[in-house]
Amino acid sequence: MGNFYVIVLDGVGCGAQEDADEYGDVGSNTLGHVSATTKVELPNLQKVGLGNIIPLDSVAPVIDPIASYGKMREVSAGKDSTTGHWEIAGIHLEEAFPTYPKGFPQEVIDAFCKKVGVEGVLTNLPYSGTEVIAEYGDEHLKTGKPIVYTSADSVFQVATNDSVTSVEQLHEWCRIAREEVLIGEHNVGRVIARPFTGESGAFERISDKRQDFSAIPPEKNVMALLEKNGVKRYSVGKIIDLFAGIGFTQYRKTKSNAEGISQFLSMMHGVENSFVFVNLIDFDQLYGHRNDPKGFAGSLKEFDKAVPAILNNLRDDDVLILTADHGNDPVSDSTDHAREFVPLLMVQPNKKVGENLGIRSTFSDIAATALDYFNVDADLPGTSFLRR
Repeated sequence: MGNFYVIVLDGVGCGAQEDADEYGDVGSNTLGHVSATTKVELPNLQKVGLGNIIPLDSVAPVIDPIASYGKMREVSAGKDSTTGHWEIAGIHLEEAFPTYPKGFPQEVIDAFCKKVGVEGVLTNLPYSGTEVIAEYGDEHLKTGKPIVYTSADSVFQVATNDSVTSVEQLHEWCRIAREEVLIGEHNVGRVIARPFTGESGAFERISDKRQDFSAIPPEKNVMALLEKNGVKRYSVGKIIDLFAGIGFTQYRKTKSNAEGISQFLSMMHGVENSFVFVNLIDFDQLYGHRNDPKGFAGSLKEFDKAVPAILNNLRDDDVLILTADHGNDPVSDSTDHAREFVPLLMVQPNKKVGENLGIRSTFSDIAATALDYFNVDADLPGTSFLRR
């Protein structure tokens, strides 16, 4: 068998879902608004078929796209990275992970402080990651108290300056929080260590030292089923963290989209009979959350330039999927994730022209397609769209 590749362009949604009003995301359209605002040209993704999915001001549809194309609807409750990636892997969540729009209950904060040995925390409110260190960084340096904050997503985030608390200590605090505090009714999707550096007025996050501690995924998912059938599984980027380190033969963590693309291209030369799951995070982390459509467009152009190399490395029997996990519209008033459809592009080198795959009923169609590709029978949600 060849290889089945899934690349998740983190946060690159393509229009609000029908239930977006339940999430405060009516009118969100990450790809559409970035295209309309910046007029970004993406010639390689255009040939693949990106402009065939939805109308885009700067990316026209083509008559003979390289990829089969469509978009997918999320059915799990939520709009965060864990929920989106889990659904891609065949896991549906009937109840969303808990969120804390007013901050965490005092009993959670008290338990965290007791477990890690600190005398109180700062903030305990929903915040932008860059804004929270700008506003509370000085007080953190004076008191040594960790900055604890959340967002619209189900996350417990802890930020400390590396001159006050070592990155290793911060990681350990977050591991303890994950395993001993954020459990039961407070089982958040992720506990995230957010180290930063610098002095007053010049604080910067140390993004490559961030570490996510995910909830434990259900045992029944595409990676577990492929493992039972002798298929190797590889993670590139933050995928391994979203699945709590479970289910992969090997993983490669990355600092940026550029490194993720480089690692992926390198991996394509050395794997066979493998499922490769890739996350490219810059769209979301650097630009969506910071309402920066120009930066978002630049990140799309960076990926567009890598597309020819990726396509040239595909073997005739490989399958490549390009998709996303949620939206993160940098043109909207919000800095949070958005409940959006996500793009779906499937390249099969032995099929010269793609076809319209329509609106898929769940992200889990990718899991079903991967299982179909490797001839694995399994009772997971989703419908295969593989064309043999």
